Amino acid sequence: MISFKRFLAILKARNLEFFRDKASLSWSIIFPVLLLVGFAFVFSDDDKSIYKVGVLNNTEQGSDFKQLKYLEFIDYQQQEQALNKLRQHKIDLLFDAKDVTYWINDTSPNGYIVEQLLLGHDQVGWQKETVTGRQIRYLDWVVPGILGMNMMFSCLFGVGYVIVRYRKSMVLKRLNATPVTALEFLLAQITSRLFIVMFISSFIFVGCNFLFDFYMLGSYLDLFIIAVLGAFALISLGLFIASRSQSEELTGGLLNLATWPMMVFSGVWFSLEGSPEIIQQIAWLFPLTHLVEGARSVMTEGATLIDIGDHIALLSVMIVIFLSIGTWSFKWNGDGR
Repeated sequence: MISFKRFLAILKARNLEFFRDKASLSWSIIFPVLLLVGFAFVFSDDDKSIYKVGVLNNTEQGSDFKQLKYLEFIDYQQQEQALNKLRQHKIDLLFDAKDVTYWINDTSPNGYIVEQLLLGHDQVGWQKETVTGRQIRYLDWVVPGILGMNMMFSCLFGVGYVIVRYRKSMVLKRLNATPVTALEFLLAQITSRLFIVMFISSFIFVGCNFLFDFYMLGSYLDLFIIAVLGAFALISLGLFIASRSQSEELTGGLLNLATWPMMVFSGVWFSLEGSPEIIQQIAWLFPLTHLVEGARSVMTEGATLIDIGDHIALLSVMIVIFLSIGTWSFKWNGDGR
């Protein structure tokens, strides 16, 4: 039987321990903000030297235009998908070679230039259509990855390393002599870390959104839900890694072994689209991949929870697996005792 009073006592103690550590609290906030400011500065000029043109119903129509240098032509099968790319400034112009129609984004300077190139090289009576949309900067694309990476480190080390430190310093041994059960202790640790991670991440997102005005098409509630599930999965992974060990060196190595592949293969800094199939399959084994891809879909594509249902389902499965194994194998003293 879980004692709610004991659970709240441990939860309060862990929260106070974290928030009284000014260095850790400050770094948890400053580090992702510095990354975002750096990316905003480095990628502030998003103008491209090569223009991108979408093509529907690719035929010989517009062949002279397609011979121009420094233009990249991308074939699309679905008109709505191509128009969404145009609205988001991912392409500069879209034309349908069969219907002799072209679309431009009336807020895109590049679109105006490409339109003049099209009309100047193919005088065939093109019909013009316009769309409106705001450009997706690299900063908008990378922000879920930066915040997801910060959450990953906070979840894994904030649970895994702390539990091992408690075990090594005999804190867990003392708690074992009290009426506190292992389930109460673990639930308090998980709840505390989840609250801390979501509080800090929400604070950073809101503050940076005020400064940089992130591109946001989806629901903030959906974004919060996928963030909570992703954080929960990462916390459960940290618990799984630290369930028995009392060696800080071993646990630190295992946590680094878990974090670095996720940083490389989870699409934090660059898209895995077009990468080898085996790489994409490996990436789907990591909870950070589903956190970042789900959040990115909500922000830049306006996806709903139903649209990212595969990410939600896999995160839920990971939570159950990691939490079940971590709770079952947890030992107060470590090394199987």
